[in-house]
Amino acid sequence: MRISSLLTLFRPALPLVLGLSLGFSLSLLMVSWTQGDTAEPCVDEVADGGLFQDSPRADAQDGLEGDAGNKDFQPRIVPYHKDPSKPHKKVFRTRYINTELGIRDRLLVGVLTSRATLNTLAVAVNRTVAHHFHRTFFFTGTRGPKPPHGMTVVAHGDDRPVWLMYETMRYLHQHHGPEYDWFYLAQEDTYTQAERLNELVAHLSAGQDLYMGRAEEFIGAEERARYCHGGYGYLLSRSLLVRLQPHLDTCRNDILSIRPDEWLGRCIIDYLGLSCTGLHQEMTYRYFELGKNADPEREDSPQFRNALTVHPVSDPALMYRLHKRFSQIELEQTYRHIRQLQIQISNISELTPEGSAGATWPIGINPPFQPKTRFEVINWEYFTEEHIYSCADGSPKCELRGADRADVSAVLETAVEQLNERYQPQLHFRMHHLLNGYRRFDPTRGMEYTLDLALEAFTQKGHSQIISKRVGLMRPLSSVEIIPMPYVTEATRVQVVLPITAQDQDYVGNFLDMYVMNALDTHDNVLLTLLFIYDPFDAQRVSQADVFGGVKAMITEVEKRYSDVKVPWISVKTEVPCQVKLMDIISKKHPVDTLFFLASPWTEVNADFLNRCRMNTIGSWQVFFPIHFQEFSPAIVYHDQQPSAGESSSTLDALRDGHFDRHVFDEACFYNADYMAARSKMAADILDNDELLESMDIYEVFVRYSGLHVFRAVEPALVQKYVQRACNPRLSEDVYHRCMLSSLEGLGSRSHLAMALFEQEQANST
Repeated sequence: MRISSLLTLFRPALPLVLGLSLGFSLSLLMVSWTQGDTAEPCVDEVADGGLFQDSPRADAQDGLEGDAGNKDFQPRIVPYHKDPSKPHKKVFRTRYINTELGIRDRLLVGVLTSRATLNTLAVAVNRTVAHHFHRTFFFTGTRGPKPPHGMTVVAHGDDRPVWLMYETMRYLHQHHGPEYDWFYLAQEDTYTQAERLNELVAHLSAGQDLYMGRAEEFIGAEERARYCHGGYGYLLSRSLLVRLQPHLDTCRNDILSIRPDEWLGRCIIDYLGLSCTGLHQEMTYRYFELGKNADPEREDSPQFRNALTVHPVSDPALMYRLHKRFSQIELEQTYRHIRQLQIQISNISELTPEGSAGATWPIGINPPFQPKTRFEVINWEYFTEEHIYSCADGSPKCELRGADRADVSAVLETAVEQLNERYQPQLHFRMHHLLNGYRRFDPTRGMEYTLDLALEAFTQKGHSQIISKRVGLMRPLSSVEIIPMPYVTEATRVQVVLPITAQDQDYVGNFLDMYVMNALDTHDNVLLTLLFIYDPFDAQRVSQADVFGGVKAMITEVEKRYSDVKVPWISVKTEVPCQVKLMDIISKKHPVDTLFFLASPWTEVNADFLNRCRMNTIGSWQVFFPIHFQEFSPAIVYHDQQPSAGESSSTLDALRDGHFDRHVFDEACFYNADYMAARSKMAADILDNDELLESMDIYEVFVRYSGLHVFRAVEPALVQKYVQRACNPRLSEDVYHRCMLSSLEGLGSRSHLAMALFEQEQANST
């Protein structure tokens, strides 16, 4: 059996992945084959069936011996010979494995434009199809001083069309020849159906010389050789580009033409002996010539619906209309394909042990999550058209706003549309009002809805009646998107900043013990700075009795124990310990690239959290505000009897009797440069207003003024023991309210508090 034929027969279709507002998200790999009765069934089927309609039978049977393009499918053994006479040298590996294995990206797209159309048609091409390709370049002779935003523009310095083509071919070979298998070139007045172009390239063998597009005859020539019309775009294989590169200078000097596509076609024909083709390996290059006053909305011919490129496109508005029309066509085909798949799944499900009941609704989506215990049951949220009865802040009822309101409106509208499609023309429904609405998020499938609708139903004779109907809808999870993030390492130095007030100094000893054990003993790349906050009364008595004398003595002991460690401190006098004012002082004393970890006296520093602080904090991109785990009061949970060491041996057991305190924003990881940038934007709004400045914390500064991603997530490695904290009434109302909520919720869970009340009532009754 020949490998070349086998690869052609088992050509899979591209996976269909689609996420719609209330549609379906499916992925299917279709593989089909034909088996004959001869000794070499695959070869005979390929030849007799005509899979290569533009090649003779002998070409299909040449296999690996006769086809140079199939060398890519042969295993290559790279021998390694070590010369004993030469000293051993360290082998340097490439940064990416695809470079070492010679794996190239599939397609690079180049658009030939000019200075006059760069800001019009070229921008329309970029907005409609460029985001579907890995790289898209816009080649022009000259350009203005300020190119369009978000476009990669390459200016060659000469507006002559043939010279532009010559320089473009040289640029592609010199800068991107080793990186891509295929190169697609088109003019700025060409609309390209991106998905179909990617599908075409995915089905073509990358190792063959190919010049593919709309074949045109040379003007006045009698030969059968043809060139590819530039208005409809054309594909060039990498191997063809490599072979053509040595002849480009000769073609530039010897071939006279005013059309760049003719010049390129003549060069390929004369020096490579290859003519333009529109059919290769059963794949057809389909195109459509648009009329002068054509309306894309009215075009419905098979040639238009199946076209890969459309030409000519006279203005940007027409480009956008074409893109809208082809998007509608693709959406219709996708819906049709989904319905066919659902029918196939329903038919196949009847052959399973569960029968037709095994196909859960909606067909093609994962079945609902089945909880194993009552703690895994997913709650339903009740909502009306105006309110939702499950709020983020714990309130029993809140107003529908923003995305939630838009979500409910879209679901109601879709429900009525689906009912009308099902029952027309006998009945027509109009939304009257929503009786009841329920929704829940199933992480295995998506958002589920159950709606009780009051509908006004109209018959064909004009009669109407208010009826109620229950419908179920689902918004499935679409394909998972990987968000690109900048590169970060775990080697960054962390500068820990610890603000201390007179009321907090009793807890500094435990903080220093954990810091010494988890940072200094392990030689972690961490530094510590303490910030002593004096109130006016204590500041006047520093010379007689320093309220922080004990803490400073502990720091001195640490410095004596570790001779190479210095723990600096800064003294500040203030009545209100505002986070922003304190951070202003620290920020001025450190470089702009410093990574700060703003801690609290109850924080227990450890290596796991410090590494996550480094990884989750990205300069000029993201700041990290961890949600620490707060242990409950031992007096309520254990009745002042701490659990034995065996009961809290694991991390899960350690996180058992407590909760993640989402009301506290004291801990934060951020870069000094990001804080300084946000603080400079904030200065215009503050204007020396100390009261407004004291009402804000670091979290609010980054949310309002930074423009960065504010990453707020639970942090299981950041565990705090229970401490009865005193909230400063001089802080802002919002900060004071959060502090009180944190203190109250940190006492114990509802079951713990209920048990304590029950025991107290029993004690009082006896």
